[in-house]
Amino acid sequence: MIEVHKLTFNPFSENMYILSDETKECAIIDPGCFYPEEREALKKYVQEKGLKPTKLWNTHCHLDHVFGNYFVANEWNLELGIHELDLPTLEFFPTAAKMYGIDGFQLSPDPAYFIKEGEKIGFGNSELDVLFGPGHAPGHIAFYSLADKFIINGDILFEGSFGRYDLPGGDFNVLKKTIVEKMFKLPEDMTVYTGHGGETTIGREKITNPILHM
Repeated sequence: MIEVHKLTFNPFSENMYILSDETKECAIIDPGCFYPEEREALKKYVQEKGLKPTKLWNTHCHLDHVFGNYFVANEWNLELGIHELDLPTLEFFPTAAKMYGIDGFQLSPDPAYFIKEGEKIGFGNSELDVLFGPGHAPGHIAFYSLADKFIINGDILFEGSFGRYDLPGGDFNVLKKTIVEKMFKLPEDMTVYTGHGGETTIGREKITNPILHM
């Protein structure tokens, strides 16, 4: 069984996730640790739980989700995996940071491999499915487990809301299609772990999410 642990970091209050199982191997998703104390908090959690990070993945590559890529890759000697269509987003990261007036960031390593929809990726004894969900970012993906009933969905769907579509590569119609035709096809009791804010469920959002009326 996969254990999901959330840490909220950086000026954008971004949620990063550590997924682990009984082998103590773990995957680190969207490390947003920007400040030195945030990097130390992540390191402390890994050490206290006796975890061995083996995977580093981004759901998408907006700056708040990749601030910690360099630290994680170097601390645990990990290669970065993203969707190929979000490579331009990753390459735009330094420019985006400067646009927000953010200095002192660490440049992300280049991806070592690309993750595609339909493939299974994993760590330890665990496997995850990949959902391709553009609209917020052109190469946005999400990682889900039908067995453990959760999805790490980045900034596609939020509790009572949905991802921005006014950033480079965003598109409202594409995002709505992703949510209605892909996310809402998942089991209703599936927990949605979001890139910002609290968790929700597919069933709750199918009834209440405002994108249905837009």
